[in-house]
Amino acid sequence: MVGNPPRVATTMTTNEPRPEVLRYTAFSSDPSGGNPAGVVLDATDLADSDMLAIAAELGYSESAFLTAPPEGLGGPDGRAYRIRYFSPKAEVPFCGHATVATAVALAERIGTGELVFATRAGTVPVEVTEENGTLRATLTSVEPHTEEITDADLDEALAALDWPRADLDPAFPPRIAFAGARHLVLAAATRARLTDLAYDFGRLEALMHQLDLTTVQLVWRESATVFHVRDPFPVGGVVEDPATGAAAAAFGAYARELGLVPEDSVLTLHQGEDLGRPGELTVTLRAGDPRVRVAGAGARIDIG
Repeated sequence: MVGNPPRVATTMTTNEPRPEVLRYTAFSSDPSGGNPAGVVLDATDLADSDMLAIAAELGYSESAFLTAPPEGLGGPDGRAYRIRYFSPKAEVPFCGHATVATAVALAERIGTGELVFATRAGTVPVEVTEENGTLRATLTSVEPHTEEITDADLDEALAALDWPRADLDPAFPPRIAFAGARHLVLAAATRARLTDLAYDFGRLEALMHQLDLTTVQLVWRESATVFHVRDPFPVGGVVEDPATGAAAAAFGAYARELGLVPEDSVLTLHQGEDLGRPGELTVTLRAGDPRVRVAGAGARIDIG
């Protein structure tokens, strides 16, 4: 048996009632770190245009909206939901940080434990635990895959980024990776290359629309299991995503498929440092299970 979203208080905008819009950060226990997301725990009465308008008003890379689950969705009693994600410009099929933020918001209201979300990309289970007073959510991705990118498309991506090919790490072949959404994975040879990010917004946006990409996952390998990442997100109307769970899942699948990490691995991804919003994403790969687990802390953002 599954349940309906918890009812929440409404606020008024103009003459229309509107569900409460919460703000949570994901992949940090500090509200000033990680990636902020809007969360609406009961979007039952919202049209698509309303959800897009709320996301645009907030200006976060994504906001999440919950409604009752589709018929037949399994999960713990009363803890299954349909979830949709909107950037300021469009709906996206899956968003990891907004999933973590929503799971933490729910856990504060209905307790820790297992949740199930029906996304456009597929069913995503999430487990929320409490560690030393901090809520932490672990999502399990849909089954991932990777595909090659053509030389012409790679050249266009690098031109938009103003990255010469010589600045790429040859150990990490460029690929498009999917774990609920599509991301182009490009690895920088040095931390300095990753730090120096000033790209052509319109040019990269056009290519991403052409390739149906959600972000570009830029990575630099610090050690065998530690990476620093950045994610341009022009298709969402955002220059850069501070912490990106969907891209982290896609990267984990990519690294395992190409043999860059062991089949059983726990990877640490640092993101947001270059934006002044540091966050940490834990990516877990398990032998025999193609899915990828992405975990991180979350916290409510109080706006007074």
